[in-house]
Amino acid sequence: MASAFERVPGAVAEGGILMHLGNPLAEQRRLLRGDAVAPLENRAVVSVAGPDRLAWLDSITSQAVAGLMPGESSELLILDPNGHIEHAAGIVDDGETAWLLVDAADAEQLTAWLTKMRFRMRVEIQLVGDVVVIGAVSPDAAGLTAFSPAGVPLVWRDPWPGVTAGGHAYAVGEHPGQARDWVEVIVDASERDRIAQAAAAGEVSLAGALAVDALRIAAWRPSWSREVDERSLPHEVDWLRTAVHLTKGCYRGQETVAKVHNLGHPPRRLMAVHLDGADSILPPPGSKVHIASGEVGVLTSVALHVDDGPIGLALVRRTTPDGDATVQTAEGAVAARLETIVPPEAGAAASVPRLPRLSRRAAASPPSP
Repeated sequence: MASAFERVPGAVAEGGILMHLGNPLAEQRRLLRGDAVAPLENRAVVSVAGPDRLAWLDSITSQAVAGLMPGESSELLILDPNGHIEHAAGIVDDGETAWLLVDAADAEQLTAWLTKMRFRMRVEIQLVGDVVVIGAVSPDAAGLTAFSPAGVPLVWRDPWPGVTAGGHAYAVGEHPGQARDWVEVIVDASERDRIAQAAAAGEVSLAGALAVDALRIAAWRPSWSREVDERSLPHEVDWLRTAVHLTKGCYRGQETVAKVHNLGHPPRRLMAVHLDGADSILPPPGSKVHIASGEVGVLTSVALHVDDGPIGLALVRRTTPDGDATVQTAEGAVAARLETIVPPEAGAAASVPRLPRLSRRAAASPPSP
């Protein structure tokens, strides 16, 4: 399917997604200033209507959403029985329907899974085909008019990198995403066409997917698809911040989430990757990451950032140290430097103070006079 924005001067689209309009670095600047909006054609929307919708979603996802108020945003994960991430979504409720913003490649599978899980609950699930999602730093950018079928504008406010109620942060120190403001506005087809026409006339500035992804990576924000594979645990990418409520009660995968957080450590961890800027060609996601001792993980996301240059995110073995690394590509090795996002002690050591362990003999011996 073609992008609705391909007729805008300078537009470059791939697979129906607007990638850039000639200068992704300038587009990043405009996004940061609030002077541009980004058509998120890699997003889809799933609606969950009915009186049981929030209590039902609360019972099957990692987040506490039973008390979500109209217009309030949150983020949730659907886990398998072993705690691995199967689906991820943003959620905003309008008092009648919960609207899930999801990765488009996952939308049909998520819709089918939710439909299968209805049982006797009073919910209706639908993959919505007549809306699109626009990203910006403010819902007022470009005069966006959000879709509001129940009178509540459907604007999802990204909670990252805050720590939501019941969440927990593993990354320590000053977080590069702290100043991040990001919203995703659901609009109908007529509003999409208005934005496209205004952009073609030079009245609205657009930014493509490359600019959006660069700002996400710089904020250490896990993608709903890039940082997720069949083994992913929420702890590995610091997703307990915004997508997991640790004390809300049982849901599928909850036992593993609690066990890793309180008693163990995730086997992998997310690290920031600073790439050598001498070569203008970025290594693709999926490239292997090596240190002196051998392969330690995989590059999950990569971008050219307007201030930081070539950057990326990588999932690596928990014991991988900060410092020098290489990213292996078909053309050869690219020099890189790894920086901690999720510390190696994330989990039990990060959440429970540890006391010195005494032997039975030492514990039984009276103190010296």
